[in-house]
Amino acid sequence: MQPKIGVIGGSGVYDITGIADGEWLTVETPWGAPSDAILTGTLNGTAMAFLPRHGRGHVQSPASVNYRANIDALKRLGCTDILAVSAVGSLRIDYKPGDFVLVDQYIDRTIQREKSFFGPGLVAHVSLARPTCARLGAAVTKAATGLTLHQGATYLAMEGPQFSTLAESQLYRGWGADVIGMTGMPEAKLAREAELCYAALAMVTDFDCWNETEVDVAQVIATLTANADNARQVVANLPAVLTRPDDSCPCGCDRALTHALMTAPANRDPTLLAKLDAIAGRVL
Repeated sequence: MQPKIGVIGGSGVYDITGIADGEWLTVETPWGAPSDAILTGTLNGTAMAFLPRHGRGHVQSPASVNYRANIDALKRLGCTDILAVSAVGSLRIDYKPGDFVLVDQYIDRTIQREKSFFGPGLVAHVSLARPTCARLGAAVTKAATGLTLHQGATYLAMEGPQFSTLAESQLYRGWGADVIGMTGMPEAKLAREAELCYAALAMVTDFDCWNETEVDVAQVIATLTANADNARQVVANLPAVLTRPDDSCPCGCDRALTHALMTAPANRDPTLLAKLDAIAGRVL
């Protein structure tokens, strides 16, 4: 099975260079409009779809991003693997601005967002013990040649759009979080419900405020700009190292819904069923 890579670009990453036969497609979903049109084509011989999470020109705030529509649109276009790129603050002294971090765990502190495709009329529970795909993460590690990449970090997802208070920043460090951002959740949860392999590559832009320094937004933007090309290079390198052995993911990401549906078929809401055609069509 040939993978189709979906890339979600975070702050500072609003386009991807090198895509052959590129076309910006407007994708309609039952959950509303995605953040922007989606750039489709091939990159180094592999099918690719790129979606800027905040829209070109950065018009969506972390809370206004339609995460369900974004994931649905990428699944609807046939994506099998999602690489999410995002900017984060560091909660560790050894994770410095300019470094990259491969996230593998989350603490979700968001409060205003739709976090599931399922609900009344069709209840489902998926496992999030390991919310990212180890196979895809290993490929991202190989693709991140020449970069300072920290492995296995816990991402604290805050609501935003304001940065943390000092008390919050210190609390999150005490919880064992390594980086803090505003967009990792519910994106990872929704990717799991959609049976998509998901990996998160975070770009450190600042030290948050736990070390008694204010977050300098100008410096954040400067770091984002400097790192955007590095993130694009990781994306360009990914097709050469990404495989899907035996037509399935060994982590089971693509089978997350196999035993997840709780509502009896006779009691399922037909309206919700229709909306789930792309997300859960395999099991419905």
